[in-house]
Amino acid sequence: MIDLRRHDFSSLSVKDLLDAREAFHVYLAHLDRVFATAIGRYLIREDDRNFHDAGHHTPSGELEPRTLTNASVREWSWPCVLVFVRDWLAHADLADAPAKAAEMVPPYLILPDNRVIPTCVVQVTPQDEAQAAPNSPVFKSDLIGGGFPVLADVQNKTHVGSIGCLVTDGDAVYALTNRHVTGEPGRELFAGFKNTDRRLGVTDSRQLAKRPFSEAYPGWPGLKCQSNLDAGLIRIDDVTGWSAQVWGIGEIGDIWDLNVDTFRLDVINRPVVAFGSVSGPMRGRILGLFYRYKTVGGMEYVTDFVIGPRGPDAPLNNYPGDSGTLWFDDDEDSPKNARGARRLRPFALEWGGQVLLAPGGRMPTQVAFGVCLATICRELDVEIIPDWNIGHTEYWGEWGHVKIGAYATALVDPALQPLQDLMSANAENIGLDDVLLQRLAPHQRGAFAPLADVADLVWRNTRPNDESNHFADMDKAGADGETLLESCAADPGFIDPDKWNAYYEGISEDQKRGALPFRVWQIAEAMADYAANGQWLEFVCAGGIVAHYVGDACQPLHISQYHHGRDMADPKQTKVHSVYETTMVGRHGPDLIQMIPTAAGVAPVAEIAPGGAPTGHDIAVAVVALMQRTVDRLAPLTIVDAFDSHMGSGQVDALWTALGPQTAACMQDGARTLARVWEAAYRAGLAAPAEGWAAPTATRFAQADLSGLYQRQDFLPSYTLQQITTSNGKIVPWASSQAAAAAGAPASP
Repeated sequence: MIDLRRHDFSSLSVKDLLDAREAFHVYLAHLDRVFATAIGRYLIREDDRNFHDAGHHTPSGELEPRTLTNASVREWSWPCVLVFVRDWLAHADLADAPAKAAEMVPPYLILPDNRVIPTCVVQVTPQDEAQAAPNSPVFKSDLIGGGFPVLADVQNKTHVGSIGCLVTDGDAVYALTNRHVTGEPGRELFAGFKNTDRRLGVTDSRQLAKRPFSEAYPGWPGLKCQSNLDAGLIRIDDVTGWSAQVWGIGEIGDIWDLNVDTFRLDVINRPVVAFGSVSGPMRGRILGLFYRYKTVGGMEYVTDFVIGPRGPDAPLNNYPGDSGTLWFDDDEDSPKNARGARRLRPFALEWGGQVLLAPGGRMPTQVAFGVCLATICRELDVEIIPDWNIGHTEYWGEWGHVKIGAYATALVDPALQPLQDLMSANAENIGLDDVLLQRLAPHQRGAFAPLADVADLVWRNTRPNDESNHFADMDKAGADGETLLESCAADPGFIDPDKWNAYYEGISEDQKRGALPFRVWQIAEAMADYAANGQWLEFVCAGGIVAHYVGDACQPLHISQYHHGRDMADPKQTKVHSVYETTMVGRHGPDLIQMIPTAAGVAPVAEIAPGGAPTGHDIAVAVVALMQRTVDRLAPLTIVDAFDSHMGSGQVDALWTALGPQTAACMQDGARTLARVWEAAYRAGLAAPAEGWAAPTATRFAQADLSGLYQRQDFLPSYTLQQITTSNGKIVPWASSQAAAAAGAPASP
């Protein structure tokens, strides 16, 4: 008999393990307790002396059943065949029931040529119940890439998967995902894009389903064994709207070329990472190879990789809808791009997963199933595209808003020391520091949102009425031939919601009425009330949120009728807004960090209503003045014309060269105006403080408390322009104003 404790199995290869499993798979498959096998390295239990000290074993009778939560791979773990069982059978059980010996998985398998292969038995119980959907990431990029959701309508039901990456056959460009995501050739596929479904393209005829294992991996054993490749291609309509980057991962490196000549057992336990369209960031480790997960009609089905969590307290975070996700080798020594970010090697395309329970486990264990990417590319005859529209920071969102919000906290007048201390203490609640801004992963829905981007990250999904508060077409002529900017410059009293509604009615526009200045007016009034009552948590939350709308006021295309180009019927022109504000600004964020504070040509922004208690109308006037300075500095049509004249892959950098300095100046002006808005609301509150009023202190509020506020529908409620009017100089809902007038009483502010 072979003493496993003395035998050296370290020289065993992948083929040795596959040979052993192939020779014994019929025997193992007929054991009622066995439901799956794989090859890998021995999982050593934490209470085994061998876990900490190689070569010193605890007698197996003294150990608990081995599970995925109490055992892991160590440096000295042997190569082995992993055998997953539903019920644990210990040697002690045989004393009372000798017949059970036939059900015992042998500790090693001996081949006819005397090769000896260890087995490692792991107790797990598959969980068949559907997993609860997590809070999905928020996708705000104008460029689609890996990690984005792909949607298909099938039999009146929406199927969701993930995009893996871009590939090409030398002629056309495709998006790679699973065959079960793309469906039949010719099917239209869409991406969830900023609250709309944007068509990506159609399913291509080239697909991969099952292949005989011996064909997928020539020279390896696998009779009556099918390899599940499950890959499909989306033939892309317009490649200019795509990036080769993978959301949350960044630029991708060279493919990890794993095949029959290069597969080694040292891939086991490698740390890996991915970003799924449903689950967001996922971190795991390679648990096993060539997992036989089911048998049907005498045929075995195999997947190339089993990916498990990195540790018992670090769940994989893998959920339905992540099919098609690309997995990467999370190697700290990976090559870096010009910005110093790692370019990770992709190696697998996820097609599914499973939840495995263990007796006494601290949590259910999620595992993901992946197909070798090199095999897919070989069989489809495509290559990965690593360098199309790259160079973006991993945070592709509205970079400008959080930068303006954070920067403004340093611009508060030192004469208002308590206010300066309060806002500075909450700078990283309002925005992000410069280091985080450059490397932050995409926002996960349900997580804390920087206050300066709550209006986009949270309220765009929960408050449809808020959309009109993000813009105003200040350069569109009214019935009298004057634009909103001209009318407001001639008479500040024109900054009134009733007059703006009359203006829109004069040009027969009932929809898309911009209300941006009035949103700032409304929030500033609330801030004044919070200041008067010493409600500093509410003051900070409202002040951080108003940063978003002030940031919109200094973005030229948010305040122009040309926000989607000169011709809104041309889909190429309509991308100008997102390419300029999101892609260009996001890509050149590190440059802007340096440029914004020193941008030339930005005059100091005057105090609002100096010497008195500013009103909401005074603050709205200041916002319209910011709009005027913005279009004077960088006319919207200047952006549109630069965009139209530089169509193609170099468009973003051409825009930056032409518009970068003016963009930095607009953002500095917006941050300075935001600081004046905070000061004005603070001074208005101090003009009539409540009894027992106390000045603010340098308190950094808990994010849970701030998010608890902005999640409430009654906190700074959102209205369209048609829904508001004024009463006693305050913004009020039109309906409540009419009800109050009918009752002969003033409307409640």
